[in-house]
Amino acid sequence: MIINSRFFNRSELIGFVALAVLLFLILPLSLDIFRLNLVAKYLTYAFVGIGLGGYCMAMYLKLEASSVANTKIQSTPGIPDFMDWNQITQLPLFWKPFHSFSLTVLAILLVPAFFALIIGAAMFKRRVGGVYFAIITQAIAAILTILIVGQQGYTGGINGITDLRTLHGWDIRTDHAKFILYFVEVVLLFGCIVAAQFIRLTKLGRILVAMREQEDRVRFSGYSVANFKIFPFCAAAVFAAIGGAMFTLEVGFMSPSFVGIVPSIEMVIYTAVGGRMSIFGAVWGALLVNFAKTSLSESFPQVWLFGLGALFIAVVLAFPNGLSGIWADHVQPRIDRLLASRRSKSAALVADGAPAE
Repeated sequence: MIINSRFFNRSELIGFVALAVLLFLILPLSLDIFRLNLVAKYLTYAFVGIGLGGYCMAMYLKLEASSVANTKIQSTPGIPDFMDWNQITQLPLFWKPFHSFSLTVLAILLVPAFFALIIGAAMFKRRVGGVYFAIITQAIAAILTILIVGQQGYTGGINGITDLRTLHGWDIRTDHAKFILYFVEVVLLFGCIVAAQFIRLTKLGRILVAMREQEDRVRFSGYSVANFKIFPFCAAAVFAAIGGAMFTLEVGFMSPSFVGIVPSIEMVIYTAVGGRMSIFGAVWGALLVNFAKTSLSESFPQVWLFGLGALFIAVVLAFPNGLSGIWADHVQPRIDRLLASRRSKSAALVADGAPAE
């Protein structure tokens, strides 16, 4: 049976199917385009990051929106408006590759992976971990934000890269486009989930799980722990970059406010609420926390941040393994006992000669 396959166990398959039914059927059929676009925004967070991938996509879209015809009132037509405002008279060299959509896609995947490789090697080779790792990564996020804001003429500064309209001439601002982008994003999200599951089931994945439980024992077994840590760090950067690119397409702009410390902390909350031991945890956590965030901010705009903090504290204290832990510890065992009971009854009926149900 498929539920006993090597790729998904019963619990994981239930989670996969439930998520697929929710995202492919229930939400598109029950929500208007405004709310569906909000869900699409939530799902970009499920890729666990925004950052560099979002800026790469924004640069491509901005160049497409900055044609000579669209910018003929500028002092220098053909360059982004914020460059013209800052007296830049020609397109910077590092912007030019983003005229090509193919090079943009490569940059979305490779640029974050390259920076993750450098940062990961610098930290993991020196056995930086725990609290110090968290502090350094938050410091890097702050540095990146300051750099983006400070280089206003090249990045759009505090306002970010705005007025993004088309993708290859296709207007991404229409309801029809947002509907299509939602399904593209869901497909990409499930692709990342399957890729992560595939990695987890390989020998590499088993070593990574062993490192999570007993890092020193893996090191003493002769494995290079630092190199093994660098790989998931880079893979996570690629997944995050895909989410960032889709976020830019969904909201139509990119700002340094999506790159800094606060978004990073929020994404930790998503993982904590969903369950850090589960691949599906970040997805469910992102959906739940952002739904609560939107609902509370609409109904109680003055106190919604307190509610978000209370949710995080409650989960950490009461359910340290998040929603996936609740499922694994309380729901799944009951389902297994129920199924085992039904199988034993059926076996007893067969043994007595009665027809099984």
